[in-house]
Amino acid sequence: MGKNTFGKIMPRALTQQLQLMGEQIMLARKRRHLSMQDIADRATVTRLTVSKVEHGDPRVSMGIYARVLFALNLEKDLSLLAADDALGHQLQDAELLRK
Repeated sequence: MGKNTFGKIMPRALTQQLQLMGEQIMLARKRRHLSMQDIADRATVTRLTVSKVEHGDPRVSMGIYARVLFALNLEKDLSLLAADDALGHQLQDAELLRK
């Protein structure tokens, strides 16, 4: 029996979100009329890595995604991650109402 390696199987919803993010990054690059190599040079990664980002490859580190966003002048989008924590607010409000 093989090892059960964490991260080997991604939930479908997460895979779809990564693919959507990759597609959005690709569209942002194309809107700017930049090649994958242009972004690779700016982000100091390989063209293959940019391709993996644009396909939403979950094996690419978040740091690489951040560098690609920076190369596209979209680094401010990173501050939007988990910014609207509706569930967290609901849990907090429920706890405050109990007190």
